Amino acid sequence: MAWLLPKTQLNGSPVVRLQKVSKVYHQGAVDVHALRDLDLYIYEGEFTALVGPSGSGKTTTLNLIGALDKATSGLVAVDGWDLAAMARSDLSRLRRDQIGFVFQSYNLIPVLTAYENAEMVMWVQGIPAAERRERVMELLRSVGLEGLEDRRPTELSGGQQQRVAIARAIAARPAIVLADEPTANVDSETAESLITLMERLNREENVTFLFSTHDPRVVERARRVVHMVDGRIERDTA
Repeated sequence: MAWLLPKTQLNGSPVVRLQKVSKVYHQGAVDVHALRDLDLYIYEGEFTALVGPSGSGKTTTLNLIGALDKATSGLVAVDGWDLAAMARSDLSRLRRDQIGFVFQSYNLIPVLTAYENAEMVMWVQGIPAAERRERVMELLRSVGLEGLEDRRPTELSGGQQQRVAIARAIAARPAIVLADEPTANVDSETAESLITLMERLNREENVTFLFSTHDPRVVERARRVVHMVDGRIERDTA
């Protein structure tokens, strides 16, 4: 495969493996402990929600798993790869190929159409055009956007933009999708439909979802709920 990484892979790993992970932010003379000796394992096919008050460490956990930030100490491994042992260029490839992201603000590229946004990761990977088109059209139908593929983000509702973001996140069949408050900026009816969509993709495509959320609807439908307080896991329904 074109994205082969250095020989730092861990054998027998779950999709996500965090062991004794701590994260400290230095704000002037003050040290803020965002995570404290966190242990967390996420396995293929999970539909898991991280919950807790603001500042409990949910988003920090997603940022470390997504290689958007580095742990102060401990092991962070994704799809068997020890992130701390990888070069920056290899981390970029890992993010591109093995991690999908869904953000509350959608993060679509304004000048691209729904089709082009959903296609972007596969285009960067160098996947042939015919294969890209088949996959993207299949996904846009699956997320309820058939016929809207030529519209730009400003021509779509918030819920439709989030559906494009979900299609983009799973287009390249990543090991895990990290969803940070994916229902925060939509109305209740749209939130319900987005949760149902992600449940169906989890079931039909075996997409592994890890959410950070305050939304009780996501929590109610998650099959595993991890409660975080002050950078630690207080309770885990696994």
